[in-house]
Amino acid sequence: MSIRDTLGERLIKEGLVTQKQVEKALLRQKLHGGRLGHNLASLGFISKDALDAFFRHKPPVPQNLDDTGLSLDFIAELAIKVMYYMSNFNMFDISDKLKLPINIVDGVIQHLRQEKLCEVKGGTGYESVTYLFTITQAGRQRALEIFEKNHYVGPAPVTLDDYTKVSEFQTIRNVFISESDIRAAFSPFVIKETIFNQLGPAVNSGKSIFLYGPPGNGKTVIAEAIGSLMGEDIYIPYGVAVEHEIIRLYDPINHKPAGNMVEGLRTGPAEPGEEGDYDRRWVLCKRPVVLVGGELTLGMLDLDFNPISKFYEAPFQMKANGGVFIVDDFGRQMVRPRDLLNRWIVPLERRTDFLTLHTGKKFEVPFDQLVIFSTNIEPRELVDEAFLRRIRYKVKIDHPSKDEYKEIFRRTCDNNGIEYKPDVIEFLLKDLYERTGVKLNACHPRDIIDQIIDIARYRGTTPILVQEFLEDAWRNYVVDI
Repeated sequence: MSIRDTLGERLIKEGLVTQKQVEKALLRQKLHGGRLGHNLASLGFISKDALDAFFRHKPPVPQNLDDTGLSLDFIAELAIKVMYYMSNFNMFDISDKLKLPINIVDGVIQHLRQEKLCEVKGGTGYESVTYLFTITQAGRQRALEIFEKNHYVGPAPVTLDDYTKVSEFQTIRNVFISESDIRAAFSPFVIKETIFNQLGPAVNSGKSIFLYGPPGNGKTVIAEAIGSLMGEDIYIPYGVAVEHEIIRLYDPINHKPAGNMVEGLRTGPAEPGEEGDYDRRWVLCKRPVVLVGGELTLGMLDLDFNPISKFYEAPFQMKANGGVFIVDDFGRQMVRPRDLLNRWIVPLERRTDFLTLHTGKKFEVPFDQLVIFSTNIEPRELVDEAFLRRIRYKVKIDHPSKDEYKEIFRRTCDNNGIEYKPDVIEFLLKDLYERTGVKLNACHPRDIIDQIIDIARYRGTTPILVQEFLEDAWRNYVVDI
């Protein structure tokens, strides 16, 4: 059997497995499915820790200007814009702002000195790293000219090629979630056994998932819990350079630095294996979970070019690469569901997306994420069968049974320090739910307990589960009693 799988080739090249072992794992994959890495691990050819370490690929520290993939002029223009906002600075200041090694910054500053754009103001020794610099008047004028092209000031971007390579190492397709992982993540919730059996294969597939069912029964909570399962951390660049354009990618709202790292700066002691020996233009983050709702438009799935700042903000799906992209309230957007899915047909199948610069240049980027559509609308009312086939897994999140509802209520009481009373819950089910015809929803216990706490606080008493408080809460919540 020939080895055509790039993952297998990389693992062999790193000496982690042999060609014969990869062939056996590929045969198992052909017969029984699954992913190559997981088959290698289950056959005992590689440990899960070694596999995780392999996928947690550290972007190497650039040793020279060529390693950055950027030109001297490109970095010099970034540096002069940084200098414009600083009265005095040394090499370490510029290195910290651009996230580039001192030896590269040294060459950039020497270039700017030759161009009379910055100069030495003082120093404590004879080496350039001890010098204090300042920007010249010519440098200020040059900075203003560069600001006319774009206002980006910050870490140097990585090249599109480097971003694509690192994304391939960190691909969501190599995340393996075991049954015990799923059960642990959902232990705070009351989940039907059938849903467990559907979610596990769906998450491991790395394919799109459709969560549907009546509102108030945990679809969004389940989607977000799936995001917490995504395993090892990944590296996300501050920005990506496409030709001479800059796309800002790192987003502190959607990207959470891992462990004791905050945007590339250590906030505590180094963890084992965390020596900082990687390119600082990348931030070690938890796998992202990006959630959008009814506000989503087709325009938000394209590059956002700011005509004032003159650089780009990456679209949501690019920020979600390596993680989970949740489209909540699917079907409630200002754009037709069919149009949204049309936009994603190629990315969902090819796992790549095409974006366009304002100059008209098109380029390819990874589309590497678990896409979860969550909706209260029956799927067939939203899209036709052809579209549904492209969404591989459909999981219905329905109303809870009475026993499940009671367990949810018990846990909600425990979480709020309120004694759970079965007889009061029986009154709730028989005298309130059945009489009014209201269906059980998983969110009701939380909302009713919140009402009881509010009522007790107003009356200056301790919140307890009694019929009087329950009737008042029901009257406020359901309106009709």
